[in-house]
Amino acid sequence: MVKVIAISGSPKVHGNTEKLADCFLKGAESAGAAVTKVLLRKLKYRSCMGCNKCHETGKCVLKDDLAPVFEDIVADCDILLLASPIYSMTVTAEMKAFIDRGQYLWARRFKTNETTYGDEHLRTHIGVFVSTAGMDLPTVFDCAYPTVRALFNDAGFTYSENIVANAMDKYGGIDGRPDIMRAAEELGRKLCLSDDLRRH
Repeated sequence: MVKVIAISGSPKVHGNTEKLADCFLKGAESAGAAVTKVLLRKLKYRSCMGCNKCHETGKCVLKDDLAPVFEDIVADCDILLLASPIYSMTVTAEMKAFIDRGQYLWARRFKTNETTYGDEHLRTHIGVFVSTAGMDLPTVFDCAYPTVRALFNDAGFTYSENIVANAMDKYGGIDGRPDIMRAAEELGRKLCLSDDLRRH
């Protein structure tokens, strides 16, 4: 069974980004995937302290609600979905803090050298970014892309798909873009039916 973990970094309940992510998850479930959605706004966690202890141990010293989330991502996830609206031209503070806490995964790869990801792993672990923005600006997502890529790379996921919708102010929210909602659902279904993931 393909396992999907979605991390929602929106502080708003049932906002545009979360609705769009839910479309993807609906498609994934229709393909038989097991889906878990994590709402960062409901968790209690601290941001990275920059202590660099993980550079020595490969482990984060902080023990809070994020610790088991990262454990699940590393141990039992085929598709990792990061969902965040654009606030001040990048991801939300909630999502940025989550990504920063993934520094220990970077340390495991490049400092303690205890983690490596081969071609087979990268082919069967997919990263998807979902985002919406109020502004009708083609470049509004540009600062968010390298930020989410950092976590995908550190956690061993191939960043392969974006589901984004700008001009939400113009369309009155994501409900005004049913085409994008349908595309998100279809992508969720398609990815979870891929031969590589199903064999894995």
